[in-house]
Amino acid sequence: MIRRIPGPEWEIVLEHGQHAVADRMASLWDRSLDRDAPSIATTDSGWTIAAFPLAGNVTCAGMMVTAARHADEDLLSTGTASSKALSLALRLVERQSVWRRQVDRLRSTLDIASRLSTEDDTAPLLDLIATEATRMLDCDRSSIFLLDAERDEVEARPALGVKGASLRLPAHEGLVGETIRTGRSINVEDAYDDSRFNQEVDRRSGYRTKTLICVPLSDGRGRTIGAFQAINRNDGRPFSDEDVECLRQLGVQAAVALRHVQERDVLNRSRSQLTEQVTSGVSIVGDSAAITALRDTIRRLASTDLPVLVLGESGTGKEVVAQSLHYGGERADCPFVAVNCAAISESLLESELFGHEQGAFTDARETRQGKFELANGGTLFLDEIGDMSIGGQAKLLRVLEQKVITRVGGSQTIPINVRIVAATNANLSGAVREKKFREDLYYRLSVVTLDLPPLRERPEDVLPLAEFFLKKFTVQARRPHLQLSQDARRRLQSHLWPGNIRELRNLMERIAFLNPTDRVEADDLAFILSPEANGPKALSLDLGLDQATRDFQRDYIRRAIKACDGNMTDAAKMLGLHRSNMYRKMKQLGMSEVSGEE
Repeated sequence: MIRRIPGPEWEIVLEHGQHAVADRMASLWDRSLDRDAPSIATTDSGWTIAAFPLAGNVTCAGMMVTAARHADEDLLSTGTASSKALSLALRLVERQSVWRRQVDRLRSTLDIASRLSTEDDTAPLLDLIATEATRMLDCDRSSIFLLDAERDEVEARPALGVKGASLRLPAHEGLVGETIRTGRSINVEDAYDDSRFNQEVDRRSGYRTKTLICVPLSDGRGRTIGAFQAINRNDGRPFSDEDVECLRQLGVQAAVALRHVQERDVLNRSRSQLTEQVTSGVSIVGDSAAITALRDTIRRLASTDLPVLVLGESGTGKEVVAQSLHYGGERADCPFVAVNCAAISESLLESELFGHEQGAFTDARETRQGKFELANGGTLFLDEIGDMSIGGQAKLLRVLEQKVITRVGGSQTIPINVRIVAATNANLSGAVREKKFREDLYYRLSVVTLDLPPLRERPEDVLPLAEFFLKKFTVQARRPHLQLSQDARRRLQSHLWPGNIRELRNLMERIAFLNPTDRVEADDLAFILSPEANGPKALSLDLGLDQATRDFQRDYIRRAIKACDGNMTDAAKMLGLHRSNMYRKMKQLGMSEVSGEE
């Protein structure tokens, strides 16, 4: 049995019996290629040679050759029957070989797709894709050409043999350019006989391209982003249609992986920009000894996961301290989630903190993650922790001890990894003594305690804070930086700031947007900082403590509302309360301002 090899030559695959065809009657074999019937010839030595074509799946697979001293009809009939049986067997073997190769390539493609999903950087991803393509196609090399539309160029990555492993070419030239332009695959059996082939690549790399295939890369949205090229099969044969399809499938996986890497890059850049924007507004401003010591403590605590309890009056910057602890440590790239415990009713607390499954209760139309899951890997800031109910405290303590949560309506435990920073303006140790706050939870939260002094106790920080906020808000207002006159500075320093930093911040925001000139005078502050706000109103000693407390609370709330120009939401924030809680408190105090509101 013989088969044709590349070129005009034949080779003997299997031979049996007396050697009688040493002259390899190539002309006879060539004549038989396109015939269904055998070809017969007689040699000078008297041998009768019969060549029976062996039909493959696509073309003639070879020839079965018989030789006899005396030819008869049996030679032809037996040879014809044998060649047909052998042709059928060859087709089955060939088809099985194709199927096996396709299955192997599909398995390899799936394996490659899995490996590609783990790559986070473009360069190693492209190297991996090119390496796997050369292995699967058994070729010498392959390259991915990425389209740079702005420069109208393509860049070969990797460009093997080129210094720096990067090669840029005009996007519209060569076989790569045609593939990108038409979106069709190309299979070239002789590159230098194809006028579309760009010989510049070989010239610059010192390489000799013989055969190549090139397929387009699409981003999945119908937009061509480049081309994928494989060069020179190692066995010297041209690439097959099966090879083209294999490279196309690899190209699909490559394009998906590239898009994911590029989208991750965009997300990472956006996250970095957002983190930078957030952290730029997280500043512990002040020159007092207390603030200097606080900054130093925060720097040392930020690199740890120790729970921190932040104490201080409303408006002293407890959340800013929590953010500084978060963004100054290793958790900075993970979420910072703040929860106002005072604003969550006991019935909703568990769902808010731990999440719920679909159908867990009447309004649970879909599964929802709780604050612990949202903050996983980062920091959970529990503001106004002193207002949490005893039942909620017990559930929180269990999660902090076990480090797992279970959604409402669910049974699966979900591990969580969060740093806890809690804050309150209440006397938490007093609440523990009065059995209003769990002692075990208190000690769990207060591994480190930071006590923030009110602004009235550090007057040297008033002007630095005022300048900081004024600069920030003039940028937002898109106006030149405002200057504080000496009288305005003295006016700010003489104020006792019952609303602390929040009150000063709100004042500077209003000045930045509303001040008519670029210079802030004391008179510009008069309508905001009224004289009566400089200190608490004198209370008669004839009053009992409860009545004096109620009178003070009414007066304090009214001053906060006035400082916020009647904006109840801002006033509630200044007081460290949720708006509904402030209305409830005002109603308890019998304040007329609450009429009609709730």
